[in-house]
Amino acid sequence: SWKPGTDCCAWAGINCLNNNRVTSLRLGGQPDQPNTFLSGKISPSLSKLKFLDGIYLQNLNLSGPFPDLLFGLPNLLFVYIEHTRLSGRIPDKIGNLTQLFSLSFYYNLFTGPIPSSISKLTRLSQLNLGGNLLTGSIPYGIKNLNSLNLFNLERNGLSGLIPDFFSSFSELRILRLSRNKFSGKIPASISALAPKLAYLELGHNALTGQIPDFLGNFKALDTLDLSYNGFSGIVPQRFVNLTKIFNLDLSHNYLTDPFPQLYVKGIESLDLSYNSFHLNQIPKWVTSSPIIYSLKLAKCGIKLKLEDWKPAETYFYDFIDLSENEITGSPIGLLNKTDFLVGFSASGNKLKFNLESLRIVKTLKQLDLSRNLVFGK
Repeated sequence: SWKPGTDCCAWAGINCLNNNRVTSLRLGGQPDQPNTFLSGKISPSLSKLKFLDGIYLQNLNLSGPFPDLLFGLPNLLFVYIEHTRLSGRIPDKIGNLTQLFSLSFYYNLFTGPIPSSISKLTRLSQLNLGGNLLTGSIPYGIKNLNSLNLFNLERNGLSGLIPDFFSSFSELRILRLSRNKFSGKIPASISALAPKLAYLELGHNALTGQIPDFLGNFKALDTLDLSYNGFSGIVPQRFVNLTKIFNLDLSHNYLTDPFPQLYVKGIESLDLSYNSFHLNQIPKWVTSSPIIYSLKLAKCGIKLKLEDWKPAETYFYDFIDLSENEITGSPIGLLNKTDFLVGFSASGNKLKFNLESLRIVKTLKQLDLSRNLVFGK
């Protein structure tokens, strides 16, 4: 619809006021094909759109440095430039955009440190710099952004301690710091987020110490990811309070028994693999879950006959990993009851079965039954 000689306010992705002033620009490509829609650099001429309050450029093959044109837009409130290829450093002048409510450069190629001047953006409700190549530590001045409900720095190269400044974030609902190089313990001030926090993702770092008891107070928690760290000790008994948890990943740590009996209505994904648990059985609250997509209990000390495990629902399973346990029997009955299974792994157990009895569902992409007593063709 972008044709010369036509009214730009009628173009797809353009919003205007009644006086034909352009107020927002929304252009998005296909997530799996970002090169097919729009490529090149962001034109500096956009700075002429003085009434622009929102820029939304997503899944596009855009390149070049940080778009300085943003500094010439006095009414700009929302910036979402995501899944593009912008690179270089985020300039210190970012602190001049004090009117912003939302700032997202999710999945670009920005390098260098997070500018300390970003602490001047005190009106921000969302700060998303995840999926870049940022290094250094988190600026302590970010504690001034006390209106944040989303704070995402995942998938960068950030390091050092996670600052102990979260007591000022009374509105925070989403905290994502996974896949960085953070070390030390979980800051005590994170306990202040308990009333509202729904997503706490700290996986794939170098955090150590015990999982703090206060995480059991996060009754609104939907997702907790502490995987691939160096946590030790037991999982706090107060985890029984996490009745709304849907996604729990504690895998690849040094956690030990006992594991608390949770009271959840359903769980979408659970991964307790590669700790020092001796569960013996698949937890009852997992077996009774009416909906579960991913179950990973590799090397969890499970000792059972697989035919004796009768989950309330097999229809929804798309991935099951029971590798490196002491499971006997045959997986045939379980596998033949699943219709949408994508992956199943039970390697390194004591299973014994005839492979010819297995019904392979069309969705199955990964099947690992190695190091068992398998026969047949």
